[in-house]
Amino acid sequence: MEQQKTVMITGASSGVGLNAARALADQGWHVVMACRDLGKAERAAQAIAMPAGSYSLLPLDLASLASVRQAVADFRALGRSLEALVCNAAVYYPLEKQPLYSTDGYEISVATNHLGHFLLANLLLPDLQASPAADKRLVILGTVTANPKELGGKIPIPAPPDLGNLQGFEAGFKAPIAMINGKQFKPGKAYKDSKLCNVLTMRELHRRYHQSTGLIFSSLYPGCVADTPLFRHHFKAFQTIFPWFQKNITGGYVTQKLAGERVAAAVADPALAESGIYWSWGNRQQPGRRSFAQEISNEAQDDAKARKLWDLSAKLVGLDHPPSQPLPATAASLED
Repeated sequence: MEQQKTVMITGASSGVGLNAARALADQGWHVVMACRDLGKAERAAQAIAMPAGSYSLLPLDLASLASVRQAVADFRALGRSLEALVCNAAVYYPLEKQPLYSTDGYEISVATNHLGHFLLANLLLPDLQASPAADKRLVILGTVTANPKELGGKIPIPAPPDLGNLQGFEAGFKAPIAMINGKQFKPGKAYKDSKLCNVLTMRELHRRYHQSTGLIFSSLYPGCVADTPLFRHHFKAFQTIFPWFQKNITGGYVTQKLAGERVAAAVADPALAESGIYWSWGNRQQPGRRSFAQEISNEAQDDAKARKLWDLSAKLVGLDHPPSQPLPATAASLED
């Protein structure tokens, strides 16, 4: 009998992450729902009718590097193999005039969306590699707003993503620094920058580890989920108008359920078992639309920038120091 596969999904207590959890549970996966609020996650799992015994709850605050390290230790205590990791959680604070900082002193959207996931992915690579399954994947969600080569990413409001030469990271990324390029704080751009970092990280994971480990690394844009809880910190009027606009004007609207199913496909569909790909379903949605490999921005294709981002991110999250928990012996084979 084939061993049940396990997937960890960050931010699985609502929106796309929750619906991806349900879609994978329906396919027989055990889902580790890694969330800040376990009470909320349990209520959400029950509300969406997650099958009994199909999930575990794991405390994780991606804005805290200590919490990320503890979550890895807590996962290993479950005694489960790991066949997939989905880096889904994200925060978006478009109305903040001044930057918010994480417990580690980093701007909150970059700390949560990029640095927390960067550390989590690196610490769980040995667990993915140790699984006996033939097909093991690490999926990081992207966004159309961080890709100017897509229709939805061509609108330069509030500003297009631009990491510069990573001057902010080079300078330590502590207050008063709040932007990766070291320039003036722009909350919407900080979010876009963090998601650009997600795609650069995926590509660097692929470059470093796919050939030697067989692990599959990919990103995806599941479509415009205009009513996602990601927008809960935006103007109330925006939360009403934006879904209407995407449903009735652009035709780009995607339900949370469909987006979750697309994330599940990136995890489990044999047709998407290709590494180094940014999957998309396009900006205008039609029934039965198939996924395709989306061209990414010139900056996201910059291999030198991906390597520099990796090195600076590793320094910011403390990967240049011994981890708090011993890694499995397979970690040695993951060294670049």
